[in-house]
Amino acid sequence: MASGDPRGKADALRYAQCWEDADVLLAALDVRPGDTCLAIGSAGDNALALLAADPGRVVVIDRSPAQIACLELRVAAYRCLAHGELLELVGSVPSTRRAALYGRCRPALSASARGFWDARPGAVAAGVGSAGRFERYLALFREHVLPAVHPQRVVRAMLQGGPREARDHLYAQAWNTWRWRLAFRVFFSRAVMGSLGRDRSTFAHVRGEVAERLLARTQRALTELDPADNPYLQWICSGRHLTALPYALRPERFDVIRGRLDRLEWHCCSLDDWLARARAGSLQRCNLSDVFEYQSPAEHASTLASLADAVTPGGRLVYWNLFAQRRRPPSLGARLRPLADLARDLLRRDRAFFYGDLVVEEVLA
Repeated sequence: MASGDPRGKADALRYAQCWEDADVLLAALDVRPGDTCLAIGSAGDNALALLAADPGRVVVIDRSPAQIACLELRVAAYRCLAHGELLELVGSVPSTRRAALYGRCRPALSASARGFWDARPGAVAAGVGSAGRFERYLALFREHVLPAVHPQRVVRAMLQGGPREARDHLYAQAWNTWRWRLAFRVFFSRAVMGSLGRDRSTFAHVRGEVAERLLARTQRALTELDPADNPYLQWICSGRHLTALPYALRPERFDVIRGRLDRLEWHCCSLDDWLARARAGSLQRCNLSDVFEYQSPAEHASTLASLADAVTPGGRLVYWNLFAQRRRPPSLGARLRPLADLARDLLRRDRAFFYGDLVVEEVLA
C-alpha cells in the first residue's frame, strides 16, 4: 500500500510491510534484464523483490521520510544479517535479540533513518514488520476481535489450509458465524478503519460501504485461496509468518537480492514531483501500489499521462484499486493499452486479498 496522504505526520509510519502480493506484481510487470523500474516505496519489500528479476536499476520514491527509513532498515538488514536473522528482525519468526540485530544494521543507516529507529526501541523489539499504523490496526483485530469470535483451535485449523472442499466446509460450519460477520462489519467499517487503520483521506473518493466488500474478499482468501500458502493472511491472524513468506523474504531470494542492492536508489518525494523531473522514455516498468486510491479521476488521468511520457513503448504500469475504481481514461486510449485478461487472471491468484481490482496497462506511445 502506498503511504498516501501528504497531510499526514511526516514521522508517522503507515505501513511496516508491503501489502501487495509481490508474486503477482512480478508476473504483471514482466521485468526484463536491464530494465529501469520505478516503485512506490511503502515498506520496501516489493522494491527489493524487483531486484530478483535482474533489472538494471530500481528507483524507489515515497513522500514519507518514515517510509524511507523503513526501506533503509530493510536494505541494511540484507547487507548486515543472515537470512534467518532478517526474519527475526522483521518479526516473521520469534526472537529475543532484535535490539542486537538492529545494532548490527545501525551503522549502515543514514543519520535520519538511525534517528527514526533509535527513537522506537519498542517497535524494534516487537519486530519492525509490526511497527506501522496499519499493522497495529491489524494487531487490534488479531488480539481483541478475533479471539472474541473464534476459539484458537478454529483459527489454527483455518490457517493450516488443506483441500478446497475441507476449507469450504470449515468456513461454512465453524467460521462464518453471525459473530464473525458482525464483528468484521464493525471493525472494518469506514469509520473504524479511517480512525485506526488507514488515513481518512483513503476514502475521499470512495462511494458506498467498504466492510461488505472486504468481507466477501476475506471469504475468498479463506476458501478459494489456501491459507497455508498465504503470508498476508497468516500475519493478520497470527502476527507472524507460519508456513509461507512474502517473495522478498524467501530464503532462495535472499542472496540474489543482497547481491543487487547497489542497483537500488531511493528518493523522498511525491510521484508527481519525481515524474516532473524524469526524462522521457527513461523507465520500462512501474509498480504504483495503490497510489491512485488517493487521487481524483482528473488527478489520476494527469499522473497516468506523465507516466506514459516517462515509460518507453512496451513498458508496463501496475497498480491496485482497494475501493476507488481507477483505470486508463478514454483520453489516454491511444497511449495506454489495458492488459485486462492478464490482470484478471492474476487478481484471482492475489493472496493480498483485500484489493478489489488489479490494473496492468501497457504503454503504446
